[in-house]
Amino acid sequence: MERWATFDCYGTLIDWNAGIRGELERIFGAARGEELLGRYHELEPEVEADGSLAYRAVMAEVLRRLGAPVDEQDALGRSLPAWPVFPEVPAALAEARRRGWRLALLSNSDPELVQASAVAIGVPFDAAVTASEIGSYKPGHSHWEEFFRRTGASRAGHVHVAQSHFHDVVPAGELGLRSVWINRLGETGEPRPTRELPDLTALPDTLDELVPA
Repeated sequence: MERWATFDCYGTLIDWNAGIRGELERIFGAARGEELLGRYHELEPEVEADGSLAYRAVMAEVLRRLGAPVDEQDALGRSLPAWPVFPEVPAALAEARRRGWRLALLSNSDPELVQASAVAIGVPFDAAVTASEIGSYKPGHSHWEEFFRRTGASRAGHVHVAQSHFHDVVPAGELGLRSVWINRLGETGEPRPTRELPDLTALPDTLDELVPA
């Protein structure tokens, strides 16, 4: 049986808070960065709700609502390929691959943005499903449905790994899937994931525990 680990990208593998905050501070001033980051995270799911916009357009619309000038509304789309990779991620993913795990990205993003981030991570992925391809954003279930359709992966050999409780842990639970919550922010939430980790350092061992080779 093939073993598959699927990942959210932004927040889990890529430090999207650092990337977004940096652009907000550049546009609006350092003093407003934290305030506007919180507001950004409130607005983004509203803009994504009907699935009609590509992610780059979602980011631009959120910046427009925050008051960014027209020539800065694509700032997040332009900067996203340079958003930093969390430091433990490349080694953890490489070790998972060495142990035989196949890796896939299930992202509320666009193909070209995910491809740029995968290059930055430096570890090959075997598949990717993005929101703009399927016209749906998580926490909808379509990313997982499309992943299983494309790959033929067995649910018995699958684990989903993500930082967002709202976008990923909750729908994974609704679908009866194993999940590992990368709880970087020390949050609380129900339902509980199958496992919880503070970062990806111990992920290869956790994956092997959940689905032994």
